[in-house]
Formats: sequence, structure tokens, C-alpha cells
Amino acid sequence: MANVDLYKMDGSVVGKIELNDEIFGIQPNPHVLHQAVVQYLANQRQGTKSTKTRAEVRGGGAKPRPQKGTGRSRQGTIRAPQWTGGGVVFAPKPRDFSFKLNKKVKRLALKSALSSKVADGKMLVLEELTLPEIKTKEMIKVLDNIKVGKALMVLGDDCENEVLSARNIPGIKTCGVNNINVYDIVKYDYLIATKEAVDKMQEVYI
Repeated sequence: MANVDLYKMDGSVVGKIELNDEIFGIQPNPHVLHQAVVQYLANQRQGTKSTKTRAEVRGGGAKPRPQKGTGRSRQGTIRAPQWTGGGVVFAPKPRDFSFKLNKKVKRLALKSALSSKVADGKMLVLEELTLPEIKTKEMIKVLDNIKVGKALMVLGDDCENEVLSARNIPGIKTCGVNNINVYDIVKYDYLIATKEAVDKMQEVYI
């Protein structure tokens, strides 16, 4: 089993924690990771862009000049794409960019992302993370103690104080075990998880 250090909030190491190799110790699959990231980004797109084709632009009903006799090119409407103010040739229209991945593929991508963080030494586990009140200063102090910068924090249940304390810190994002996604794991330099969150992940994702 993979082992990582178990930290206290003051930055001291209190021991090791064993991680399930089925989740945190597999060989990462780059292709599946790429698919999961592309799917996440595609699903975030609004798909509301829209421009007008030549049939939708107002005006242009009259022929701008005679067909013959002027020595110039034939033109049927001033709303053709080559005219200023004309329509767009292949106009983008509202569409749904989202697509689905199989459950097994999504599960493999998540395990690959978690395993890559462990393999790179970029996953830190906190014995506990409890703040008596909402204080950004206290959360910054905890992050300074464990010496991390840009990080995704995976927290357990009933962590409202901790979530609100980290909300305004640049480069820090918090999420619950059920909301974790591959894109965020890959995007942030470090993955910080509480022992409670790790235990829950090993129950849910196995």
C-alpha cells in the first residue's frame, strides 16, 4: 500500500497513513485523464454563441446593380457574406457541447488523477482541520505550516467554517468528497485532504 505523511495543523508530521492501492496506487492512464478533462471543460460551455446567416440578416431584398452592362461582378444581394454587413458563411448557432463518459472510464480517470498526485508526492493528508470560527488568517497559517501554494482541499462533512475561511485565498479551492473532479485535481499543484475525507474516498471510490 502507498504511504503518505500525516500532518497536524501546525505542520508537524505525526505518522504515516496507508492508502488503498486500488484508488491511490494504480498506473495512471493519460488517455483517460485527457478524456475526463475535455469532458469537464465541454460540459462547462454555455453554447449560447449565435450569429446570423445571409438568410437572417435584415435587408438586401433588392438586387444592388444590374446583372449585365456594368462590367462589374454579378451580385444578387448586399447581405451576401462578401459584403460589409452581410451574413456569416457558416454561422455558429446555439448548441450543446456536453457529452457523456462511461462510469467505468470516469472512475478510472479519477483514480488515475489521485494516483498521480500520490506518485508525485503532491498529496498531503491532515489529521484534522477544524477552525473554531471563520478566519481567513487562520487558514492561511495552516497552509503556510504545511508549505503548499496552489491547492485543492478535500474536506469532510460539517466543514462550513473551513470552507468559508478558505474562500478568499487565491489559488485555493475547497470541495467535498462527492464533488471532487479530475479537472481540479490536475489543475492544482497540491491535493490536501483530511483523514476523514481520505477514509470516505476509500469507501466511495473502491
